[in-house]
Amino acid sequence: MEARAERAQTIAQGAAALGVSLDRQQCERLSGFVELLARWNRAFNLTAVRDPEQMVYRHLLDSLAVLPHLEGERFVDVGTGAGLPGIPLAVANPGARFLLLDGNGKKIRFVHQAVAELGLTNVEARAERAERHRPAVPYDGVLSRAFGSLADLVRLCAHLVAPTGRFYALKGRYPAAELSALPKGYTVTACLPLTVPGIKGERHLLAIAPPPIGSGP
Repeated sequence: MEARAERAQTIAQGAAALGVSLDRQQCERLSGFVELLARWNRAFNLTAVRDPEQMVYRHLLDSLAVLPHLEGERFVDVGTGAGLPGIPLAVANPGARFLLLDGNGKKIRFVHQAVAELGLTNVEARAERAERHRPAVPYDGVLSRAFGSLADLVRLCAHLVAPTGRFYALKGRYPAAELSALPKGYTVTACLPLTVPGIKGERHLLAIAPPPIGSGP
């Protein structure tokens, strides 16, 4: 319990450095998520990061760095893997709703368990590939942390984003080649360098707007 409390404090301090304010319950939930991920990871190899303390920086805080830049209330996290960035964002933003998609059933089983244990009511998870998901209403934001290239993201997920919505892609170094390969009509509305506590390498958040309605291929 002491380790969880110390981890929760580290999460609170790291989130504050990112401009994200978390209450005690949110920090404890996120600390509990790290414990659960570390436990499942020993058996199911959900992430290459093994050390729970490193998970705080490389998974939780890296995911939370997106939060100040999101606009809207409905988001889909494509290729969510072990629930990243969707679960940390859902804990930190209970007023928004998140659908987490991944074609790997093993990883989605973990996400279902995490959602249940954390008591999250604003998260749904499905073992489904993003390109096959057909929402009744498109989303305000399509989140991507490990989906692939930007061109693949907008091509395979074009049907998921609302006309006024955005693709939000987390990248490492400035992805110049990927940006030059974006299909015609897509507009980069933000390219933000991120400083994430505990992470030395470069991180960037790309916000991309879909083509205007009626603009054609």
